[in-house]
Amino acid sequence: MSYNIAVGTVGGGLWVGYNGGEKWRQIQGPIDPESNVRALALNPHDAQHLLASVDHDGIYQSFDGGSHWEKTAQLADRPIWSMAFDPHDPDRIYAGTRPGVFASQDRGKSFAELTTSISFQCAIGVPRTTNVVVDPNDANTVYASVEIDGLHRSRDRGATWESLGQLGPSEFYNDVHGFALRSHDEGTELLVTSPFGLGRSNDDGETWNWHEFEAFDDSKFEFAYSRCIRTPWNDETIIVCVGDYIPGRIGAIEVSKDGGKSFTRADLGQTPKATMYWLATHENLPGVALATSVYGQIYTTDDYCQSWNKLDRELGEVRASLIVPAL
Repeated sequence: MSYNIAVGTVGGGLWVGYNGGEKWRQIQGPIDPESNVRALALNPHDAQHLLASVDHDGIYQSFDGGSHWEKTAQLADRPIWSMAFDPHDPDRIYAGTRPGVFASQDRGKSFAELTTSISFQCAIGVPRTTNVVVDPNDANTVYASVEIDGLHRSRDRGATWESLGQLGPSEFYNDVHGFALRSHDEGTELLVTSPFGLGRSNDDGETWNWHEFEAFDDSKFEFAYSRCIRTPWNDETIIVCVGDYIPGRIGAIEVSKDGGKSFTRADLGQTPKATMYWLATHENLPGVALATSVYGQIYTTDDYCQSWNKLDRELGEVRASLIVPAL
């Protein structure tokens, strides 16, 4: 299972690791090697087509798995925090910004801002759209998760939006870091992560059940701080990144093999020195996952999270990651 890795950083631009991270290369043109790359996306219609956002510059694309890049859109007036291809429409791409959501209908050549239900101000200042997800089972349904403004949904491909309201008992449950969908026999489950843990809804977002992860020793909190979530491989696996806080002094990965009924803290071999932040998987690479801490430690698994390997290479502040099937 050969694959490459793409990692976006703050202040260190974009990096590509070949053959699972054995050899690394910083992209030094046309992307500024000292830029902020906060979002990456991989085209589900073409596994060699990647997108990378660059603060105050725009969106770049690669058609060879990340080796060569070109600018595709001048979207520079606000930072891009997330991007997503529409799995139902190869022409449509979404960009989650600080704040708001933009959409392209011409494969990323141009973007137009959508009118959404996302607020322009929140408890920490300007809300950030952390994830845009198109429902793989419903081409009309699009979700946007926001810190700190909860979860928003469109039923008409982004034309109109609604807020799903309060997700928990206090304002900061709406500080949504991670978002994923999980299909099961009864329908589609919505999963969000916040500083308090994992929230799950099986009634289309009407109600939420929250799971707190075990606190770390000497932490000032009674629970682990949660970040990215993935539900890969079309089985019962759920993976969540956690830590003691942000940026934190320790991190971990929580893994469920039973659809979230129980979680186990993975043995990573070497303990992360910051909160674990990002996860990457790919449907054509079953059992493979990439996890990174916010301060650049990189871990991989190729056996469905049974064992993990820390890569020798460490980067700076990591804001996005992908795994790309090699040709």
